[in-house]
Amino acid sequence: MRVRTEAKREAIIEAAAEVFLEAGFEGASMSQIATRAGGSKRTLYGYFPSKEELFVAVAHSVAERFFQPVLMTLQETTEDLPTALQRFGEDTLGFLCNEQSVQMWQTIIGVAGRSDVGALFFETGPKKGMQHVADFLQRQMDLGRLRQSDPMMAARHLHALLESETLMPRLFGLLKAPSNAYLREATQRALQTFFAGYAPAAVQTAGDPACQ
Repeated sequence: MRVRTEAKREAIIEAAAEVFLEAGFEGASMSQIATRAGGSKRTLYGYFPSKEELFVAVAHSVAERFFQPVLMTLQETTEDLPTALQRFGEDTLGFLCNEQSVQMWQTIIGVAGRSDVGALFFETGPKKGMQHVADFLQRQMDLGRLRQSDPMMAARHLHALLESETLMPRLFGLLKAPSNAYLREATQRALQTFFAGYAPAAVQTAGDPACQ
């Protein structure tokens, strides 16, 4: 009986990440990955039943390495809300828009139409991350810093605003290697719109010229 170990699983993921990066999802084979990991295809399939599931594991490994600290910082922050979200936005976009991440997103989108890899990745990764953001926003609503609303919808709106000037044009090749200054300013514009929509009712009323 073969014993599965976490160390072996991580070694396979690391080897797969290298092969996927070099050959792309379509060009990579389980044989190549097994050879790079120093094992057999039988061992590889014992950990990951398909190339799709292995790719999702690679994507999650990359995301967790970079994004988990960002989420942890947001959850534990003692900064005021605008400062906390500015930091969160810049850190998030720095990860989403780097070359490795863009290649990963493009690959997932490319194969999502003909396999379940896209849905599998979203359900076990981004959806969970979005829930963490929603939980944070719910606490801000309870403290009266944001208007009461559906926190998950607010989290989706926040991410959409952050990505509209950055990740979306990056995926289509319209934005090349955005600078930190660009990401900072894009985050500022996104948050201006977000706070305009989710500011507490008293703040929105005070800012309405018709009420002055």
